[in-house]
Amino acid sequence: MNAIANAGRRTFLKTGVALGAGLTLGFYLPTGIMRRAVGNESTSSFAPNAFLRIAPDNTITVLIKHLEMGQGVYTGLPMLVAEELEADWQQIKVESAPADAKLYGNLAWGGSAQGTGGSTSLANSWEQLRLAGATAREMLIAAAAAQWSVDASSLRAEQGYVIDSDNHRKASFGELAAQASTLSPPQDVTLKPPKDWKVIGKSLPRKDSQAKSTGKAQFAIDIRLPSMLTALVARPPRFGASVKSFDATQAEAVPGVKTVVQIPQGVAVVAENFWAAKKGRDALKVEWDGGETVSTEDLRRHYIELADSPGLPAANVGDAEQALASAENKLEAIFEFPYLAHASMEPLCCVVDWQDQHCDIWAGSQLQTLDQAIAASILGLKPEQVNIHTLFAGGSFGRHANPTADYIAEGAAVAKATRSLKAPIRLLWTREDDIQGGYYRPQYVHHLVGALDGDGKPLLWRQRIVGQSILSGTPFESMMVKEGIDMTSVEGASNLAYAIPNLRVELRSPKSGVPVLWWRSVGHTHTGFATEVFIDELATAARQDPVAYRRELLSQRPRHQGVLELAAAKAGWGTPLPKGRGRGIAVHESFNSFVAEVAEVTVQADGSFTVDRVVCAVDCGYAINPDVIKAQMEGGIGFGLAAALSGRITLKDGVVQQSNFHDYPVLRINQMPSIEVYIVPSEANPTGVGEPGVPPIAPAVANALFAATGKRIRRLPIDPNDLKV
Repeated sequence: MNAIANAGRRTFLKTGVALGAGLTLGFYLPTGIMRRAVGNESTSSFAPNAFLRIAPDNTITVLIKHLEMGQGVYTGLPMLVAEELEADWQQIKVESAPADAKLYGNLAWGGSAQGTGGSTSLANSWEQLRLAGATAREMLIAAAAAQWSVDASSLRAEQGYVIDSDNHRKASFGELAAQASTLSPPQDVTLKPPKDWKVIGKSLPRKDSQAKSTGKAQFAIDIRLPSMLTALVARPPRFGASVKSFDATQAEAVPGVKTVVQIPQGVAVVAENFWAAKKGRDALKVEWDGGETVSTEDLRRHYIELADSPGLPAANVGDAEQALASAENKLEAIFEFPYLAHASMEPLCCVVDWQDQHCDIWAGSQLQTLDQAIAASILGLKPEQVNIHTLFAGGSFGRHANPTADYIAEGAAVAKATRSLKAPIRLLWTREDDIQGGYYRPQYVHHLVGALDGDGKPLLWRQRIVGQSILSGTPFESMMVKEGIDMTSVEGASNLAYAIPNLRVELRSPKSGVPVLWWRSVGHTHTGFATEVFIDELATAARQDPVAYRRELLSQRPRHQGVLELAAAKAGWGTPLPKGRGRGIAVHESFNSFVAEVAEVTVQADGSFTVDRVVCAVDCGYAINPDVIKAQMEGGIGFGLAAALSGRITLKDGVVQQSNFHDYPVLRINQMPSIEVYIVPSEANPTGVGEPGVPPIAPAVANALFAATGKRIRRLPIDPNDLKV
């Protein structure tokens, strides 16, 4: 990459600050972003943003502003620093950054909030962290040059040292850190070209593996503070209900229970430990008032009716309605999707320690500054008086990124209600709380109509989507809901990649009292299925091979074509399979990454089936750490497959019917297919891999089942009864 010379366009470096005898680097955010973040047109108001610390003992600490929830940011992001700094990977340590939007805002979101989501972590830090490493490198070289009285151009950095080859000497970064901290940072630094990369592109070991393997990794449930109490909340069985009255007599009689308090979310039992709190909550008697009484079957029928009439236009190319009126070879399909829980291995948990005018919160926080602001408002503090300690999260899939900060708000509310106890509060959710606690992927219905021309090519495509808006009523509504269209409801459909002359996508967003939230890959979870199964149906109607059909319709989409061709080739597309087996394909773009997956299935006469093999091809730009990419594709496939096979939240008279893994099962190890992942070489900037592996798996399986049985799957989860011979 060329030298970054335009300081007005990318003013990023503010100062090198001495910290003890070490070196801490601070950085400006890009000018426009900081203006939005601090509301000041003057660049002099920019806040320093520290990402890098070099200690005298030669350790290098990289502060990561994103949550590590298994996706690998504690490895991929430090690799960017290590590459430009010329550090030894063994020197690198990782810490979570504090909550501060001005310093650690997510640049992909405009820099106004700190958080992790939308597979943006690597993409928004790609240049920012390389600049951090390159600037530190130049300062260390300058420090050595001054110390040795030589020209800096005669020196180089390598493996944690600055080396003077001419005079056969070297100094470690730690030895140079103190002097480097006294220097003025360079205004222009040159980033290394790809041909010189030594770290980027390598499958280096993860920085979090050892701690997680040995039990040293800290999650919120692991936090222990002196005098800490544990709280469990009794929440209403129906969403939106409130406490009418409660009797705590039997709960307070449980040994270890300290108090029972009402909070806005329900009634909290506070005890010395989890089991006392659990027994106390079981003994609690609460009378609830009001609440949602809807049943999912009622919603299903209502949504199907709504999908039969026009909605708000989310995409409009050509004239789909006119083409439909005159079309002869028409196809029609209705697709149905249930509510889905996130079902992370780690149920929700946070620890709140409120002392006078300061509060510390430990959590696997995915939206740090939003969690900080909501906790502060509950406790009557300023956001800067609330310190968020971001810990590892045992999965999240979007659940920790709640605009209401529900579990953080509960913890703060309990701390406020038990102020007189002067004890830190650990708020815990049980697995049942987690499954029944709401904030689900919404229930959806899609009504698709298509038609073919005389050559079998799609003449028109009309897609009507019905489902709750995730964004309405949240702080994100003003940015992401335009003219009534929630972009998360239509993404993957409104930007359909296939070349279709007449295309119209419509949305209807009915209201419901069931709380909903993004779920790993968000709208692509349902649009990817509907579009990829329906395009397969069009190919069948045209009597064309599904891969060849897609290839022609993606002629102007080379990256889609690239993953399509690679996955098909590696899977042996077109080679015969034994009777009862089928092969299906799906290709989808989400979060600026491109993924194609081929699934192979075996179906028995009673409709039971196994997914035997999945071949995945991914184009996510530069592959920073191929092993992490492969792991994320495998994880996404397993996650999406679980939903395709068994994921379903149902309500009856407003009450959630599922409660734990026995009736909301996640994928078991014996259900995991053999997976092969192939990465398309690319020179594009890196994009996300945490979510894009999810959308193609369910349609690939459904298309494979059709190939094996001739029966179309248009409803998830897949019901084996629909496949009986």
